[in-house]
Amino acid sequence: MTTERLVTKLDHEGPISVLTIHRPDKLNALNRQVIAEITAAAEEVWHRPGVHVLVVTGAGDKSFVAGADIAEMRDMRLEDARAFARAGHAALDALEALPIPVIAAVNGFALGGGCELALACDFIYASEKAKFGQPEVKLGVIPGFGGTQRLLRRVGNAMARELVMTGAMIGAEEAHRIGLVNKVFAADQLMDAARATAKTIASMGPLAVAEAKKVMREGEGRLLKDANVLEIEGFAGCFETEDQKEGMQAFLERRSPSFGRA
Repeated sequence: MTTERLVTKLDHEGPISVLTIHRPDKLNALNRQVIAEITAAAEEVWHRPGVHVLVVTGAGDKSFVAGADIAEMRDMRLEDARAFARAGHAALDALEALPIPVIAAVNGFALGGGCELALACDFIYASEKAKFGQPEVKLGVIPGFGGTQRLLRRVGNAMARELVMTGAMIGAEEAHRIGLVNKVFAADQLMDAARATAKTIASMGPLAVAEAKKVMREGEGRLLKDANVLEIEGFAGCFETEDQKEGMQAFLERRSPSFGRA
């Protein structure tokens, strides 16, 4: 089934795609329609030849995603809430499962579902104006789109517990200090920086980048000795690809490699 794009934009810029959450009048809050469109965008990017990096951001200069839409959630009953959480998890799982790197360019508030959306990306670049938090306990609920799980994997158990249990909001520099954010930029430089990194990644061997993401994702949480087996097999498998042959030959010939981009 095709989902009509009403509250997101998906732009393709050669090897880079940019997904923008576009509800600026609602600070880009996540409702059922946004969640469905994120799922559909992930599917479109997955099947679009030649896309090697996805950047996710929010419309305007105030908010990445301010959270889930409280007006939509307020009157939910048990089964409604369960279905809503499952849909949110499915959307963010679809982003996380993409075989290409996904960069969050956080341009403002990333609270609740917005923080969870950023956490589903491979790494986060933030505007100096960005604010992060999981304030759900202030509303009498807990994070429902993966915040209790992805946050602790990103910043550690104790810090995640503090953020979730206090509902605290932190700025970009503090988010950087605790390892939630990779880099902080001036607001007017954020998207240029995200695109520059995306272009760098897109110039690398695409099969190797995909394999690196796969191995790191599958190895997370495993015993080191078991995770290292994944690396050995992933490394060896690269030697069955044309990218490996071209990359190493180019190095020996002191030229830039010309990787396949299908």
